[in-house]
Amino acid sequence: MVELLRILSRATAKPYRTKHLEVEERPYLNEDGHVDFKPGDVENPHNWSTARRWYVTVCSVLLVVNATFASSAPSGCFPSVSEEFHVSEEVAGLIITLFLLGYCAGPLVFAPLSEFYGRRWIFYSTFLLYIAFNFLCAFAPNFGSLLVGRFFTGTFVSAALSNSPGVLADLWDPIERGNTMAVFSCMVWVGPALGPVVGGFLQLTKNWRWSFYVLLWFGGATVIPMFTIPETFGPIILVHRARRIRKAKIPGYENVKAPVEESDRTLLGIYKVALTRPWIILFDTISFLCAIYMSVVYMLLYMLFSIYPIVFQQRRGWNAGVGELPLIGTVVGAVIGSVIVLIDSNHKNKKIQSGTPMKPEDRLTLAVIGGIGFPITMFWFAWTAEFSSIHWAVPTVAGVFLATSLMLIFVGFLNYLVDSYLMYAASAIAVNTVCRSAAGAAAPLFTNYMFDALGVGGGGSLIGGVAAVLALIPLAFYKYGERIRVRSRFAPTAPKKVNDEEAQRTEDDEKKPRGDENPSQLLETSSTTTEEGETELRIENQDGDNQKALGELKDENVKFARQ
Repeated sequence: MVELLRILSRATAKPYRTKHLEVEERPYLNEDGHVDFKPGDVENPHNWSTARRWYVTVCSVLLVVNATFASSAPSGCFPSVSEEFHVSEEVAGLIITLFLLGYCAGPLVFAPLSEFYGRRWIFYSTFLLYIAFNFLCAFAPNFGSLLVGRFFTGTFVSAALSNSPGVLADLWDPIERGNTMAVFSCMVWVGPALGPVVGGFLQLTKNWRWSFYVLLWFGGATVIPMFTIPETFGPIILVHRARRIRKAKIPGYENVKAPVEESDRTLLGIYKVALTRPWIILFDTISFLCAIYMSVVYMLLYMLFSIYPIVFQQRRGWNAGVGELPLIGTVVGAVIGSVIVLIDSNHKNKKIQSGTPMKPEDRLTLAVIGGIGFPITMFWFAWTAEFSSIHWAVPTVAGVFLATSLMLIFVGFLNYLVDSYLMYAASAIAVNTVCRSAAGAAAPLFTNYMFDALGVGGGGSLIGGVAAVLALIPLAFYKYGERIRVRSRFAPTAPKKVNDEEAQRTEDDEKKPRGDENPSQLLETSSTTTEEGETELRIENQDGDNQKALGELKDENVKFARQ
């Protein structure tokens, strides 16, 4: 086992080899006497070269593409699945439903494990299990075994979706992270759109098993760069350093520990918080309405994989391969959306660096734009797709801007959740992921019935009408969000406590603007929001009810929540 660890360690893309690190005579300790990163520390991922950090980022995003591509790839092969196992195409849609239900379970299981054991080994173990269960899917002897395989592949590969943002937070500071998060968000949408295109051509020329062969080949090719991903989670890196120092038996440092080791945390305690806190936060006003809106968005994303075949195959007579090609328009839309996200991120970063104060509601600009565009593009798509006499390019272009709108809503609300809940953001995002994955899982089960009954125009109009109503949510949050957060039990908006020195100031002095005050500023990221000092200050200002309801947060758990 030790030799295996050494072999895997050699392959990682870190700028050093552990055996070459020399233990200093006076190891660097923080003010609490714990092992910590010193300025310019080579073991701190933030200090690695830009090229190396981008390489690790690309490897992590490649795992995400596997996850999102696998979620929809078999959707183009429903007819052959239905024929071989003698089930209806709606029942065949369960292979998508079970995969997305695995998405619901995965984040609640693997996010706490990554906090306890680090990112690297969670990636290794879960992705290898994902490949193993893909073999069960590819060679499934009956429909039941195929469904079991799909559920477990969805569960294990969801670790990449929940842990990759954490890797980006480990590597990039908040100002730099906007670019990488734009790439990550784009891949979350591109993967599902490409899956049916590949599956459609395989349905035309081969059969449904070939879609899983492709997933196995893609996953096998990804394993090689995956094994080069080093450990990036700072607390775990410090644990390894502390163990090396203790092993070296340096006088005066025999019992030195990393901050994580000093706490009394246990895996059971982490799971107790991780499995209860998200459901408490779900029913907070902001979290609840965001979950509803994003569930509709995610549901529509997976409905499109059934709607496009109705429009272009059933109504226009295209074959299973060519009939899926218009979905590439949604890929273009995702790319356009990521460019808009990138521009918006850079704009907000410049405002932050110039000292302009920002509120969480300032993150809603993208969601407002997407919320307005969603019903418009949905009506555009529905009624141009209803009539075969209209050129196919018209609904395809509508799909481009529909995908852009959906992505802007998605990114805008994720950023708003993080900025609103700060150290509770991990729980808010986790329960949001469960809700939207469950909604997406339901999409293949009713979409065909809905559009057979209402037609493309009627069904699309129903979705567009719901979208028009939901568009009020980001507008309401933009105007009244701050008042809602003040009343929230979980959104940390409490003002700073006045210390003794401030209490002695005269009333006139307090009315004067003080130039030394630094207003709270929200940093650009979809996985962390404030500088560490500001976050810890806000934590101290939480009232006792929050701590009783959600459980006490240890220092290392705060850092994890911010990711």
